[in-house]
Amino acid sequence: MFTGIIEEIGKIVYKSPSSLKIEAHGITEDIHRGDSVAVNGVCLTVTDYTENTITLDVMNETLRRTQLGLLNRGSVVNLERAMSAAGRFGGHIVSGHIDGTGKITDIRKDGIAVWFTISADSEILRGIVMKGSVALDGVSLTVAEVNNSSFKVSVIPHTQRATILPNKKIGDTVNIETDIIGKYVERFLSQKSDKKEIDINFFTENGF
Repeated sequence: MFTGIIEEIGKIVYKSPSSLKIEAHGITEDIHRGDSVAVNGVCLTVTDYTENTITLDVMNETLRRTQLGLLNRGSVVNLERAMSAAGRFGGHIVSGHIDGTGKITDIRKDGIAVWFTISADSEILRGIVMKGSVALDGVSLTVAEVNNSSFKVSVIPHTQRATILPNKKIGDTVNIETDIIGKYVERFLSQKSDKKEIDINFFTENGF
């Protein structure tokens, strides 16, 4: 599990259909084979490491379904190690399992902040709610606006400095992971019996 608080910006130094090798410095101080690392929000497994690189397994399916398939040698990526049980929970619950990708349709400065507008499929937008959490390329952000075709986030200066978001341009693709709590709620409600209404009594009977 991750929090969406990016620890380091890394750079891809090698890419194959089965692995990525990424230049990194800070996170390699405490990393082991088998550890999980979120690369642009995608949970991958460390298979090898050196003082300044990590190598991670990656499947063809992952490359096809996420923005990682568009990256090449020299591309920069957001990196976050799995959350420590002793660490502060600064972002939100991020699983590292990408729901899909979106496209940046607008970038606009607003004082110290920068607004990003992201278009996405309806299946993804179902999980986007006003003032809710969303992870873009692994970055925990708050949804500022949402409609039937897109949503907006406002990025503060610290996030601009600590992530690859300032490198993004209109037309670029980003990985999207919606709030996992919302997914559980949606699944729970979809499994309700046709013979029973969802009301206060239903939730009471089920321990809420």
